[in-house]
Amino acid sequence: MSGTALAAEIVEAQAATRLVSPGFERWAEQAASCGHCANPIRLRGSATTLDRATGEVLSSYDSGTEPDGVLYVRCGNRRASVCPSCSHEYKGDMWHLLAAGAAGGMKGVPSSVASHPLVFATLTAPSFGPVHTIRRAGRCRPRSRKVLCEHGRPVGCEAVHDDGDDRLGQPICPECYDYTGHVVWQWWAPELWRRFTITLRRLLAASLGVTQAQARDLVRVSFAKVAEFQRRGVIHFHALIRLDGPPADDGFPAPLADVPTVQLAALVRTAAAAVWFDAPPTTTGDTVRRLRFGVQVDARVVSTTAERELGRADEGGLHPETVAAYIAKYATKACEDFGLPPRLRAPEAARAMGIAEHVCRLLEEVHRIAAAGSDVYLPLVKWVPMLGFRGHFATKSRRYSTTLGKLRTARKRWSLHRLRDPLGQDGGTEPDVLNEQVDDSTLVVGSWSLDGFGWLTAGDAALAATAAAQARKWTDDRARQRRASHDQR
Repeated sequence: MSGTALAAEIVEAQAATRLVSPGFERWAEQAASCGHCANPIRLRGSATTLDRATGEVLSSYDSGTEPDGVLYVRCGNRRASVCPSCSHEYKGDMWHLLAAGAAGGMKGVPSSVASHPLVFATLTAPSFGPVHTIRRAGRCRPRSRKVLCEHGRPVGCEAVHDDGDDRLGQPICPECYDYTGHVVWQWWAPELWRRFTITLRRLLAASLGVTQAQARDLVRVSFAKVAEFQRRGVIHFHALIRLDGPPADDGFPAPLADVPTVQLAALVRTAAAAVWFDAPPTTTGDTVRRLRFGVQVDARVVSTTAERELGRADEGGLHPETVAAYIAKYATKACEDFGLPPRLRAPEAARAMGIAEHVCRLLEEVHRIAAAGSDVYLPLVKWVPMLGFRGHFATKSRRYSTTLGKLRTARKRWSLHRLRDPLGQDGGTEPDVLNEQVDDSTLVVGSWSLDGFGWLTAGDAALAATAAAQARKWTDDRARQRRASHDQR
């Protein structure tokens, strides 16, 4: 019997032992309560929840009563390759955050937000050298086979790549590819985004014929942005960009100037083309690189209620909730899409794992620039696993919508509400847990210690993974049905 078959047999035996154990039902409840996490945190201890005013014991808990003597808690990792379950929850939170700001009517954001001008923008990186790609016309890079680069390699590719081709994103000629420029652009991409938002506000003021100070009394730019790695290992940005009015008590006033959504989309494209940044040299004698966004800038209108009512809606306009779902899926991705573990830093280890040579050379270049002696690029060494990208994968302006913290707090408040009223004696009305003030009426007294990480056996992990996959499929199917029903209406 091979090692793989033996390991599979052991896992099946462990899973069967758990299934027939006396405490299986309670273990299954524990697994569900931590979302069938792939690598849960195991805690030992106890906690008692008290009513602060009356001293009434609302609940008490002791991990010693559990089948394994531990409490399982979510790991909370947003990366899909690390924990599909926690990643799925994070993606759901991101969808609510994005959809609330795009369509309104949820999570404390008024439905009037749906009338504000809204654009879905994609800002890409420039070219650092030709790479294998998929083209609608068919062939990758049709060129004469006789035309060679200075390194003696063909400059083109006659192949028609499918979506799973390992060559996609790899340079046609690795020696011609500008790896230094790639890493430098990656490092300064957050600065380019910052300058883009500043330039967009300036162009908006100019289009209204007012100064920037006057424009702030008329319109405010709000946005939510998610970063994604392209196949060639470079970051590009997806963003929802919305126009609001000046700050007010409700937080989401309508703009006081009439800016059609198509005009906002044009301003986004203009701002992206105008932004530049001169990156400091990586070493003594190195050149200053002028960084820009790539030419493939896309800014598409998101159909809002106001645009539809005024007859100005683009027939090809995107639906707000559909765009939110599209952007949210990228918030759970990172370098693991290239097969890189979350904390892998050594190019030699990456090669031993069979990682693409292009990615290994990027790792080498990040190390080289960080060690070159420039104080500006010295911090790059901390961002080797991210191929030199130091920005957050999901960011937003302060008043775009709600926050991830509020969404998570709302879940905790809902759990507390059910604890106080398990039989629904409040009449069955759902509390507005998102907008409630911080609840200081309860006191939790507990003592906990770390027992370890992960499920106790591979069989337990397999059962949890199977249940998690089924739960995600059920949730995703319901979400698709709701979106289809919404689109039909």
